[in-house]
Amino acid sequence: MRIAYGLLRLPILKTVTTMPCVKCHAHASDYQGIRTVSKIRSQRAGKYVNQQTGYKAFLPAPLPPDPPIEIDADLQLLLSTADRCLGRLDGSIQTLPNPDLFVYMYVRKEAVLSSQIEGTQSSLQDVLAAEAKILSPDRPHDVDEVVNYVNAMNHGLKRLDSLPVSVRLIREIHERLLEGVRGSHLTPGDLRTSQNWIGPTGCSLTEATFVPPPPHEVLEALGQWETFLHSESDLPLLIRIGLAHAHFETIHPFLDGNGRVGRLLITFMLCEREVLLKPVLYLSHYFKQHRQTYYDLLQSIRDDGNWEDWLAFFLNGVADVSQEATNSVRQVLTLREEHRQVITTACGRAAGNGHRVLEYLFQHPIVSVNEIRELIGTTYPAANDLVARLEENGILHEFTGNTRNRRFMYRDFIGVFHTPSEDPAN
Repeated sequence: MRIAYGLLRLPILKTVTTMPCVKCHAHASDYQGIRTVSKIRSQRAGKYVNQQTGYKAFLPAPLPPDPPIEIDADLQLLLSTADRCLGRLDGSIQTLPNPDLFVYMYVRKEAVLSSQIEGTQSSLQDVLAAEAKILSPDRPHDVDEVVNYVNAMNHGLKRLDSLPVSVRLIREIHERLLEGVRGSHLTPGDLRTSQNWIGPTGCSLTEATFVPPPPHEVLEALGQWETFLHSESDLPLLIRIGLAHAHFETIHPFLDGNGRVGRLLITFMLCEREVLLKPVLYLSHYFKQHRQTYYDLLQSIRDDGNWEDWLAFFLNGVADVSQEATNSVRQVLTLREEHRQVITTACGRAAGNGHRVLEYLFQHPIVSVNEIRELIGTTYPAANDLVARLEENGILHEFTGNTRNRRFMYRDFIGVFHTPSEDPAN
């Protein structure tokens, strides 16, 4: 089954596009750590309201929830673990000689995974090849969507210097996300003025699994959401971020791209509050691995007011992804030191230029000989000889098979960021 996102310009009841599968019945036993919550008020997160054309739309209640979040011993343990894992990640990033070398690839990994949740097929290598302007008839057509995600993410992170996480910021992000790609006809950057809905492919509005707020309620709901983001609260930050993410997904303020914007918001909020000095925590991999549980728990919030099980899942994801990212940092550090030693031993008098190339590869893991020539300011034969030495010693790998216009990949580095289903050699 696939999820269908429907659009309605009131009172018309027809326009449906498709997105990935969702069943909206919570299964709290689907992952370890979720506890059963009793005595939940069904309207704690909001209520379903009959609309004039015969369907029910969900109107979210303002955050924070009432009754308040119950942080019992189990949830407190998950919160402490997530905080500790985040701290380790932030500390490990600061051990890197240049943290931005890690951030460059991690951002692209997140862009690939978050976009794959929405149905794209492009891999990390497809994105790197596109950015290196390598033309290939085999490249998926949706790679521009992933590149847009990278651009939207970088724009949002830069804007945090002068603009807090806000409705204005998410509109700017959304505009860049959909510029010139699938969904670009769905008013990028503008809040929706028509009704959308979620359910099985081909379902009507009255058959939908979930119907977000009607369009005339969207601006007020987002205003309440923004007020919560910037209000004083005794709630722990990770709890606030988990609430804010789920609430945004419930409002579903755009006609397309809500999931991608919502996942970006998690990282933006962590960076805005300086919990992370660099944007290195992205939950798309975790959400993709547990996609059904993710959707089920969001729906359980709306149907049952069950915030606690969602927060347990969210905190578990923060801890899991933080540990994964910390391990990746260690792998990058080890790889850099190993390859610096190889270059010192194998390149002789050219070792200085070899080290410059190595540092360059961390932000440009696909290169040409001409690119290296420009970087080190030498002749083409000298650059070609250096590239050949790096290739002989397993640092670079030629992957086009061409005799001219060859391109070389820093395969071991790219491999650190590939998910198990991807092979950087392909």
